[in-house]
Amino acid sequence: MERSGSMGGGDRRDNGGGGGRLFQRRRPCRFCLDKAPIDFKDAGLLRNFLTERGRIVPRRISGNCMGHQRELTVAIKRARHIAIISFAEER
Repeated sequence: MERSGSMGGGDRRDNGGGGGRLFQRRRPCRFCLDKAPIDFKDAGLLRNFLTERGRIVPRRISGNCMGHQRELTVAIKRARHIAIISFAEER
């Protein structure tokens, strides 16, 4: 059996796909620059890192470093547990 050129293909030179985004420099961590502590009682700060549905914004979008993102996640979960912020927003 013989394959035609358009069916199989290991040749992926110009398919029109491939991401399309150029590399952008990562933003520096906001908490590393300001040396600001992450406090679970500061609801205004924590809401900046939640979506409108109440989900935690991932590190690649928020620009936080790994350590501060983990601290932020723990602070958000503590604030949810003692009802400072809600688990999910109303629709």
